Amino acid sequence: MTQRKLAQPSDADKLLDQNRQFYAALWSGARLVEPHRFNTWPLVQSLLPGAGLRLEVGPGLRPRLPIEGTHFVDISLPALTVLRERGGHAALGEVTSLPFRSGTFDLVCGLDIIEHVEDGDGALAELVRVAKPGAAVVISTPLHPDHWTPFDDFVGHKRRYEPLRLLELLARSGLVVERSAVFGMKPRSPRLVGLGMWWLSNHRDVAMDTYNRTLMPLALRFQKALQFSPGVIPLDEVDEVLLLCRRIPPVTPASR
Repeated sequence: MTQRKLAQPSDADKLLDQNRQFYAALWSGARLVEPHRFNTWPLVQSLLPGAGLRLEVGPGLRPRLPIEGTHFVDISLPALTVLRERGGHAALGEVTSLPFRSGTFDLVCGLDIIEHVEDGDGALAELVRVAKPGAAVVISTPLHPDHWTPFDDFVGHKRRYEPLRLLELLARSGLVVERSAVFGMKPRSPRLVGLGMWWLSNHRDVAMDTYNRTLMPLALRFQKALQFSPGVIPLDEVDEVLLLCRRIPPVTPASR
C-alpha cells in the first residue's frame, strides 16, 4: 500500500502565512489611525471629487482613504472587523485575486503591497484590472535590493524593486505616472532599525505594544509633508517611493 505524499506549501503560501501572522498580531493590539492624520491626506483629498467608487487594498488599521463608503480588502480579520464597524465595505482577500469586476473603481490605493507577495507583477495587474480607464491608482513600494535589511525579512517583504524594473512594470501594466514623492516612515538609522529588530525578535509582545502606543504616534507627529514632483522623481537615493498613476484607457480602432 503506497502512502500519498502530503502537498507541501508553496513559497507563495508560506509568504502569505508569514504576512498574515505578523499583521494579525500587529492589528490585534493596535488602534485605528484616521486617514486625515497621515501625510497622504492632502493627496487623497485632491482625488476624492472624481472618486465615486473607491478601493484600498491591504490598509490594516492605517487606511489612507476615507473609511465610510470605501471598499477594503485585507488578509487580516482584526483590521477588517474595525473597518466594517466604521462603515467600510470590508472583504477578506488577497491582492492577487481581488473579488471585483474589471473596471469597477475610480480610485484604487495599494500602499506597501506589491513587495509583500510572491507574484508582484500579478498583484499590480489586479490593482490595474479593477480600475476604470482613466482612474487614479496610488501605490508605494521600497526600492533598491542593496538596501535590504533584516526588517524587510521580518515584515514579510518578498522584494525591493530596482527603479528601472518598477517603471517598466508600471508601463506594461497600463499605468502612466502623473506625480511622485519620497515616501516611508522607517527610521533612517541602521542602528535604530537593528535595535527595533532585536526587540521584535526577543520581546515581540512588548515591542508590538510599544510600537502601537508610542512609536506610531510619534511617527505621525513628526512626519513631513509629501513633496510631489511631476512624473517620476530621481530614484537613485530613494528608499521608498509613492506614485500617483493613471490607468491608460485601452486603445480601440475608433481612437486610433
